[in-house]
Amino acid sequence: MSLLGLFLIAGCSSGNKKASKDELKKVTLILDYLPNTNHTGIYVAKEKGYFKEKGIDLEIIEPGENNTSLALLGAGKADFALSYQEDLTYAQTSDAPIPVTAIATVLEHNTSGFVSLKKDNIQSPKDFEGKVYAGWQSPSEEAMLKAVMTNANADFSKLSIVGNSANGASDLGKNVNLKWFFEGWDLTKAKMDGFDLNYLPLKDLDKRLDYYTPIIVTRDETIEKDSQLVKDFLSASKKGYQDAIKEPKESAKILHEATPEQDLEFLEKSQEFLSKNYTSDPNNWGVMKEEVWTNYTDFMFENKLINQKIDSNKLFTNDFLTKDK
Repeated sequence: MSLLGLFLIAGCSSGNKKASKDELKKVTLILDYLPNTNHTGIYVAKEKGYFKEKGIDLEIIEPGENNTSLALLGAGKADFALSYQEDLTYAQTSDAPIPVTAIATVLEHNTSGFVSLKKDNIQSPKDFEGKVYAGWQSPSEEAMLKAVMTNANADFSKLSIVGNSANGASDLGKNVNLKWFFEGWDLTKAKMDGFDLNYLPLKDLDKRLDYYTPIIVTRDETIEKDSQLVKDFLSASKKGYQDAIKEPKESAKILHEATPEQDLEFLEKSQEFLSKNYTSDPNNWGVMKEEVWTNYTDFMFENKLINQKIDSNKLFTNDFLTKDK
């Protein structure tokens, strides 16, 4: 009996022992951009130890000016990355496809759209005629502008497109009439700065433009060789986003502690919006729909942004997301 008791004590002690720092697996996540409230759930999960509970020592890094997170991920510079449905579709249909797969969406809907000063009275894409748009001048951006203008019976050739700047809403009214903003970030900041703007959400202009942005992506090699890591990473991330949904103010403070150079009041305002828009069903945070992927892939093919159609099921999977009871 005494010997049995010793075995039981040893077994319980071993089972309850937390992994030491040396036993944690070092994992790298590359952001799609500078740290912002799209990423809050990741920072919350890191701060609260959710990744460590899964045996993960997470390092969060920024992509840098001349690199995209997807390219770095494909080159093996990280285990996971934040990217966009648009970029992943490009990557998988190029002449040299990048072997990566989307494993979760951060946001259920596209929360970006076109902004203009209210005094310019731009109420629809029909009113884009004769105006100046400041943007990144990417092929997909031009295709989206052309599509929404065509849907509104507007002449795309009457829209002037110039390069963007980092001045946010300050550019509007200075030889620029239109910009593309993310509602929870750029638009929130502009409103705090006192700008009176009209906002046209992309998802309301063409249902195919209600695509996923941002998304969490990993390499196919990671899925094949360490599927448990993918499950664990998403499980911890999901808990972080669920906390951010329940406690937006506390979560904004956690993001601020990680990025103290950012204004706390702004982060709190931004987080208030994002926490309501990550998902309509926190139990199923991250889940993606085939219809959304197919709609946008068809849009890209129709507008000659990609030269071949691709089965959307080759681009994403929900298999590694835990299902809450």
